[in-house]
Amino acid sequence: MHSRLGWRAALVAVLGLGGGAWDRDSAATAPGQAPVFSYWHNWTDDHGVSHMTLCPVRSFDLKSMSPPADPQWQAHQPPGQSQVIFTVQPNGWKGSWHEDPKVQWIIPLSGTWFVEAMDGTRVELGPGQVSLGEDLNTRPDAQGRKGHLSGNVTPGPVTLMVVQLAEEPTVNQPCRFK
Repeated sequence: MHSRLGWRAALVAVLGLGGGAWDRDSAATAPGQAPVFSYWHNWTDDHGVSHMTLCPVRSFDLKSMSPPADPQWQAHQPPGQSQVIFTVQPNGWKGSWHEDPKVQWIIPLSGTWFVEAMDGTRVELGPGQVSLGEDLNTRPDAQGRKGHLSGNVTPGPVTLMVVQLAEEPTVNQPCRFK
């Protein structure tokens, strides 16, 4: 079953305020000081090469999500339409080189998964960490690689939540969501 909801709401529902994507040093700062959340962005440069960049989110406000609930740190992103997909990659799964089908947030729920960009950067992501896949508009390199390579790191299946956005892909704009 597929759900239609704002991608911001989907991320808030899955991530809350915890998870491995938080900058632990920032999260441990003095009360009242905004945290920093980081995500990996798989983006394309103007030469058609994909890259992985660690991007900070610092635009947090302390407020109640639904009064009278206590305040929590929130970083609202641009609203929009989304498609939520849960995937389970079988034990030993490894994809071939490909582009993301859409601009999409990818959140591992169980197991560890990797993404390798055309520039050679490889990132491993476990539960609660976040990746923004936006390597559309890549061009094949000399080895025929286009987009990214991904696969399971840990034994057993890897479960991912994918939130596909109704966003136009950008070029040469790493860390576009702040």
